[in-house]
Amino acid sequence: MASFSEVRSLLGEPGFNWSDPEPWAEMEREFGFEFPADFREVVDAYGSVLINNQLYLEHPAGHLLHNLHKSVRDNLEFWQEEDSTEFLPGPAGARPGELMPIATARTGEAVFLRVPAGPSSPWRVLIQELDSFSWVLYEMTFGEWLLAYLRGEDVMAGSRNFAPDGAFYEPLS
Repeated sequence: MASFSEVRSLLGEPGFNWSDPEPWAEMEREFGFEFPADFREVVDAYGSVLINNQLYLEHPAGHLLHNLHKSVRDNLEFWQEEDSTEFLPGPAGARPGELMPIATARTGEAVFLRVPAGPSSPWRVLIQELDSFSWVLYEMTFGEWLLAYLRGEDVMAGSRNFAPDGAFYEPLS
C-alpha cells in the first residue's frame, strides 16, 4: 500500500493542508459513501492542483472553478447522460461497483474510482481516454496509482513526458 510520505517525497511539500471535514461530509452525504482515505489525504494536503502540467486534482472546499464536489456532480451528469456503458466497463454513479469520476487530465483522460462492492473490498482506479474511448482498470488504490503516476509509470497517456525532471505541482487559482 502506498503511503502519503512516498507521494510527498516525489511531489514535494504540500501547501494547502486542509483540516475541516465539513466539505467532505457534505459531498459524502450527497453521494452516500465516504471517499477513500488515501484520496482524501492527498487532496487535503495539496488542495486543487495541476500535477506535472497534466493531472487536475480538486478539493471540495476549492472555489467554483476548481471544486471537487461540483466537478464530480457535473461529470456524473455528463457520463450518465452519455450512456457511459458505451465507453466504460460499467455505469457512472455512486452505488457499489459503479464508477465515480474524480479527476481529469489535459491529455483527455478521465480518472474514476470504482466504488467497492462491499466494505472490505478495495477501491480501484479506472482511466478512460476520451479520444479513443478506451479504458484501463488498475488493480490499485488511488494512492498506489498516484505513486505510479508520479514515478512516470505508464498509468496515463504520456505520463513520463510531462515531468522529465521529476514530479511537480502548481496550485489552481
